[in-house]
Amino acid sequence: MASYIRKTICPYDCPTSCGLLAETDGIRILGVKGDPDHPAAKGLICRKMQHYEQSIHSPERIITPMKRVGAKGEGRFEPMTWDAAVKEIAGRWSRILEEDGADAILPMNYSGVMSVLQRKCGDAFFNRMGACDLVRTLCSSAKGAGYEAVMGQTGCLDPRELSDSSFYLVWGSNMKATRLQSMPALIQARRQGKRVVLIESCAADMEAYCDQTILIRPGTDGALALAMMHVMEEENLADRDFLTCQAKGYEAFRKTLAPYTSAWAEEETGIPAEVIAGLAREYASAPAPAIILGSGPSRYGNGGMTTRLITILSAYTGAWGRPGGGLCGCNPGAGPYVDNRLVTRPDFRKKPGRKVNINEIASALTGSRGDKPIRSFYVYGGNPVASVCCQKGILEGLLRPDLFTVVHERFMTDTAMYADILLPAAFSVEQTDVYTAYGYCTFGTARKIIEPSGQSKSNWNTFRLLAQAMGYEEEYFKRTEEEMFEELLAHPMEGLSRISEEEWRILRDGGVISTAFADHGSFRTPSGKMMIYNENMEEAMPRYVKSHGGTYPLRLVAVPSAYTLNSVFMDRKDLKSGRGLMALMLHPRDAAARKIADGSPVIAFNELAEVEFTAKITPMVAEGTAAAEGVYDRTFTKGGLLVNALHHERLSDIGAATTLNDNTVDVRPC
Repeated sequence: MASYIRKTICPYDCPTSCGLLAETDGIRILGVKGDPDHPAAKGLICRKMQHYEQSIHSPERIITPMKRVGAKGEGRFEPMTWDAAVKEIAGRWSRILEEDGADAILPMNYSGVMSVLQRKCGDAFFNRMGACDLVRTLCSSAKGAGYEAVMGQTGCLDPRELSDSSFYLVWGSNMKATRLQSMPALIQARRQGKRVVLIESCAADMEAYCDQTILIRPGTDGALALAMMHVMEEENLADRDFLTCQAKGYEAFRKTLAPYTSAWAEEETGIPAEVIAGLAREYASAPAPAIILGSGPSRYGNGGMTTRLITILSAYTGAWGRPGGGLCGCNPGAGPYVDNRLVTRPDFRKKPGRKVNINEIASALTGSRGDKPIRSFYVYGGNPVASVCCQKGILEGLLRPDLFTVVHERFMTDTAMYADILLPAAFSVEQTDVYTAYGYCTFGTARKIIEPSGQSKSNWNTFRLLAQAMGYEEEYFKRTEEEMFEELLAHPMEGLSRISEEEWRILRDGGVISTAFADHGSFRTPSGKMMIYNENMEEAMPRYVKSHGGTYPLRLVAVPSAYTLNSVFMDRKDLKSGRGLMALMLHPRDAAARKIADGSPVIAFNELAEVEFTAKITPMVAEGTAAAEGVYDRTFTKGGLLVNALHHERLSDIGAATTLNDNTVDVRPC
């Protein structure tokens, strides 16, 4: 059978939404490679997607609905029909609605598909039901809130503009794992003699790509930013003309910097005062310095304030008005491209639902905060057992005999093991969708290439069936995903208002277009100026705020892995074997103090749990830090507990975000 190439888009949680060329015979996907026409990725794709077809056609894939026949968590299921599954789900939900009301039903989805249609369509269904309203702040909402507190809707530095930068601060960003498409810019910059400096608590992946590595104590990034600004003020290195004209509250703010000396910051950050001062001078002397800001520094109790301070620092040289200068890694300032409300249908919700923060699912499932426990849990596009904080609490909730759990999934994940009913889910090439990218101003379309494997169904088609069974008569639930796809394109928003006919042709046929970033020299704020002082914030004037911390001596940080994305790709044996054992990285002095040898089994523990790791001793983590790389699954640990068992449910200062980097542990040999 002859094969041919179809364009599609990587669906996973990454700033780029890379373009793919899928080779297919119309029945199977034979292989994938990067699409050189993609305006941001230019054909570059990560190792995870280089054999996407292996996941799509994996023999381990769930391809039929199944019902639990063993104990919860045992993983014993037997096949059932879609009709039987939908009938049982609708029946159980109808009884729960009658007995306890809609706020006893909790949907959970997050980053399984980073699209518009398939990711967001569940909102319409659960809005119609009146179920719990999930607050999705598992990743970087504190970062976004902190940036917007200063810059409003101003677009940040376009990653493609990094070639114009003269100096680079890679701050809390493992670009090799999360921003691969920007790595060529760094490599080329160093070849041109430009300096790249890394600020990290764990530099294991990025150290080789940088000229200097500065290890920082977790949760103290705001102290470093303040001390750098102190040096720039003391040595007349700040662009005071720019800040006076373009920044609201600058004069008052600069007066607050007096206590934030390099010596003070050394005590907070663990970075020598002379290194801090030298970094400030080098940064200030660069004509167009760029800060490439990752999400790591925002995943603390002080994460929003930290982002505010780093954002202010990015303007302290006047770099925002110059090509290549400013901050990269926050709001692109584009769009919107399509009207999400056409998919989410907030008008279906007749009264406010019970809000449940995704970081507090454990409490919702157990009722540990005094609220009545959830009676039904519907999981799609997520794996909370492996990726959401307070794992032991989540497991306790899932084991409740009165909790009815439905999981729409492709593989037997750690969460799927606890399902009462399993529904088989589709892959991106088996469904139609539109995609935006949160790191670039790109918008793309991808039509279905092959039919779903077995009895798998997309989110859209699954919710259509559930809506019919629940008796929902709205026309919305009768549409096909192809009809909804056309509906979205028929109602373009600001981001598509000026595109050419050729670009419309690309979108109709399947492909990706790019629009310009918002002008980062023009501030999209109410005053038209940066908001150093923001009277709408609880803390109107930025200052140093300590993170949550804890009573144990080592700061636990989570480091992204280049082999997996959250818990996705755990089905791939090549990727699982490549990353090795579930490791915990320790500084040599911290290891020696505990008589821990490299490669030996260790237990990390705090008041929440004890989790077994393999010790990895490296000078590339800050002293006083324990770094766990990526998300694993139950097959890597004896007791089934993963690093998220050591994470509290506490939220960030603004943005109600995760604080997964803001926990303390100690470590002992097994």
